Amino acid sequence: MRCVRARPGALERGQPGDVRLTRSEVPPLAFEVPLFTGIITALGEVRAATPIGGGQDMRLSIATPPGFLDGAAIGASIACSGCCLTAIALEDTSFTVDISAETITRTTLGGWRPGTRINLERSLRLGDELGGHLVSGHVDGIGHVTRVEPEHGSRRLTIELPAPLHRFVAPKGSIAVDGVSLTVNEVDGQRFGVNVIPHTAAHTTLGLRAPGDAVHIEIDLLARYVARLSETA
Repeated sequence: MRCVRARPGALERGQPGDVRLTRSEVPPLAFEVPLFTGIITALGEVRAATPIGGGQDMRLSIATPPGFLDGAAIGASIACSGCCLTAIALEDTSFTVDISAETITRTTLGGWRPGTRINLERSLRLGDELGGHLVSGHVDGIGHVTRVEPEHGSRRLTIELPAPLHRFVAPKGSIAVDGVSLTVNEVDGQRFGVNVIPHTAAHTTLGLRAPGDAVHIEIDLLARYVARLSETA
């Protein structure tokens, strides 16, 4: 873990001996890996998908709404439908990322084409609100939507998990689906159900999901470590 250090001009002084960082100058969370909350702040769209690395890797150009990239720099970590990617080029309303063959084999990114809609979230900064739950941006597996049903004003999604992941999911626990922080309603074997409220359906890709669709799954970090402790106790 690295220490947080102030940059020149980043300090304000109040009372003698009182030194603090201004809100605009606080650097991103200084962990070895960036963190997210699963609260989607924008919908992006793939503008171009180009094979690179002898056709094994891929370069994506992703369009964003105005303002989403304000303050971002080359090397910024951006969660794209739950997959943490590094911006290698930035424009006012778009950014470019490279996708390795390893990531392509473990996610749905290999099927992204121009026009594909994706959920976007910038990495956490010190002082940001934790509105969802801590999300690493590392996709644990690919789930498949098996059922979509209206439930009052919401949409209820039933999703089937890969076999190794179902033991990490519990009713009322947290899970990230395509980068969206959700609460698990119920678990039935390798399947679990979630409710998607109208706001989430309108502002994320979960409003577009249909039976048969593949989605990124990231299990709760706490569940991961609790399971590991129980294995080694």
